Amino acid sequence: MLRLALPLLLAAGLVQAGPQAFPLSAVRLQDGPLLAAQQRDRDTLLALDAERLLAPFRREAGLPALKPSYGNWESSGLDGHMAGHYLSALAMMSAAGDDPLIRERLDVVMAGLKQAQRPSGYLGGIPKGEEAWAALAAGTIQVDNFSLNGRWVPWYNLHKIAAGLRDAHVHAGHPDALPMLREFADWAERVTAGLSDEQMQASLRSEHGGMNELFADLAALSGNEPRYLRLARRFSHQALLQPLLRGEDPLTGMHANTQIPKVIGFARLAELGAEPGWLKAATNFWRTVVERRTVAIGGNSEKEHFHDAANFQPMLDEVEGPETCNSVNMVRLSEALFRMDPQSRYADYIERTLFNHLLASQHPQHGGFVYFTPLRPQHYRVYSSTHEAMWCCVGSGLESHARHGAFVYAHDGDTLYLNLFAASTLDWTQQGVRLRQQTRFPDEAASRLIVEQGGRFALRIRQPGWTQGMALRLNGKSIKATARNGYLEIPSRRWQAGDRVDIRLPMRTTLEALPGRPDQVSVLHGPLVLAAKTNPFPGERLTLIADDSRMGHIAQGPVCAQEQAPMFVAPAGVDIAKQIRPVKGQPLTFSAPGLIQGSGQPLRLMPFFRLHDARYMLVWARSTPQAHAALRSELAKAEAERLQLVRQTIDQVAPGEQQPESDHGFRGEGVDSGLNGSARWRHATQWFAYTLNDLKGEAKTLRLRLASGDAGRRFEVRANGELLQSLELARRDAAFYELDLPIPPALRRADGRLEIQFVALPGSIAGGLYGVRLLR
Repeated sequence: MLRLALPLLLAAGLVQAGPQAFPLSAVRLQDGPLLAAQQRDRDTLLALDAERLLAPFRREAGLPALKPSYGNWESSGLDGHMAGHYLSALAMMSAAGDDPLIRERLDVVMAGLKQAQRPSGYLGGIPKGEEAWAALAAGTIQVDNFSLNGRWVPWYNLHKIAAGLRDAHVHAGHPDALPMLREFADWAERVTAGLSDEQMQASLRSEHGGMNELFADLAALSGNEPRYLRLARRFSHQALLQPLLRGEDPLTGMHANTQIPKVIGFARLAELGAEPGWLKAATNFWRTVVERRTVAIGGNSEKEHFHDAANFQPMLDEVEGPETCNSVNMVRLSEALFRMDPQSRYADYIERTLFNHLLASQHPQHGGFVYFTPLRPQHYRVYSSTHEAMWCCVGSGLESHARHGAFVYAHDGDTLYLNLFAASTLDWTQQGVRLRQQTRFPDEAASRLIVEQGGRFALRIRQPGWTQGMALRLNGKSIKATARNGYLEIPSRRWQAGDRVDIRLPMRTTLEALPGRPDQVSVLHGPLVLAAKTNPFPGERLTLIADDSRMGHIAQGPVCAQEQAPMFVAPAGVDIAKQIRPVKGQPLTFSAPGLIQGSGQPLRLMPFFRLHDARYMLVWARSTPQAHAALRSELAKAEAERLQLVRQTIDQVAPGEQQPESDHGFRGEGVDSGLNGSARWRHATQWFAYTLNDLKGEAKTLRLRLASGDAGRRFEVRANGELLQSLELARRDAAFYELDLPIPPALRRADGRLEIQFVALPGSIAGGLYGVRLLR
């Protein structure tokens, strides 16, 4: 990315020379899963209505609306963020496919944005955004993890549109994009100029996307202007940077996708030579996330947050599993680190995540996107619908499937890297070389590289960590290549048209345990995670397409008890992986005769990215015949209390978590939130409130989760404006405890809404609140 300024930066010594990505326009995907996903993404891009996406910008600029804005997140405070994703995706798709319809749509969006950009340079769809920015410029900073001066993550929102302008310049060469981006950056510089470093860092507590990366990119595109590098540094959050530089892992309890874009910015500043020491922070973060917090599909986080790295049980318990946005951004971070340190571990991670999480997050027929991918046994995913769902993972999905060609190849001087095995062509203009990669990967464990126009270069081919016995043949003859950083190198030679390299990539079936849980495993064949469709509720009709509700992105159907899930059962010492066998005549389909118990039906394992519209098994408990019954009994005991609470719960809020609070209309004055170990809390020196839903009028009890450490705090709990109870928190034997408050029937409203307010009494604090449940 951003190679337009690279020769200048290399000459000035501002970029560490290393393998660089080819422009998206140099790579053309051919038949295979990556091209299929790209084409489906193109259909979605063209189905979206550009004028509806532009509506928030027109409104904020005082221009007449041509069409109404989209709903969902686009009309509940995050107005305009989707247009930024959309612009980036159009720019990438324009380069990746040379499509006149896509280019025409790009021009429409750019024209609308140019018209809406204010004389100050401001460009945004945030409701009454200019008021909030004026307050910030004057030094007013009312900040929480997901709000700044009363607006929902406003810098995060603006980052999307600014990144869209950058991408329109870099990938599509749009003439208006860079001037508009510079005007935006100049506005941002003026807004923050009067803030002290302490005030600036305080404002960054609110999620702000990759603003530091954006300004570092702009510096590169603008001849290394120091003021844009200063902005990039000012937007670098020291509260995350400093622990990472010390080699620490500060991530437990943090909102995962708030952190990843910050670290991409740290890496970008290191790459530009502006802050070379920050490479240590980016590398430490990558190792911490990938090696300690990542599951088999390449994803991370539970309910959007990093859980305790020593306890992956929440991954099995909750239905809000790895978030797609996180994986999109971890792939981008891996690409950045690869440019500075071309190790195969980064490419292995990208391949794993691309094939098992990102491809799996897009529906192959209607193109809907997935927000959470549950690992919970026998749960399922829901998909977005084009004109209703405006989630962050829809936006990142639009982008990610437009750039599948970005990492297939890379080049470093006259050395060519082959990173991904994907049917494609490469036009290496600088070397006058054209190549074609011919493969049906992953359905065949081989690939062939054919030279169509020759030249002199060395070739480095990734040696994946999942293969054994990888072999190369040059023009039909076996060759021994030199191993270097996980790549096999064919030394520099003059290649002739018609030369071919055949790559043999033997795949084997393996098991991968959930971190810290050897009794919970996923099955892989080569780099592919295998899963099985299950049918625990015969005749069930799953709701697979999300509606436009605030929580529509969560698969909220009934959960299956974990003790009833299929399990691998085999005597001690038996290699379970060797019992999993290919099904004849069905590529990448496997059976496990005599191995799976508890399914009630024969199960077939298949690549997870091809499994859709069903409940599934992705993580399996394993046991011996002797311990099998005891394991099911243990799981049943652990599940009983939790599932009983699930059945009792009408609605709930997780205080301090972005989406649950936004979904429940969080508001307040003097509010704050934070972590107590890995537990998140919310409190206020004045008041805060949520709107809970009791549509059937069943609510009997409000259950609050509190902490003994807050003993002595005094506050009122109000329901629909009426006093429910005055509390003075007490110290209990346990660190955390539940308090149940009865809800009088007279407080119910016809619309089913229950406004719960927590009001601090004089001289005290309302909260801390660690959980809120409305119970039947």
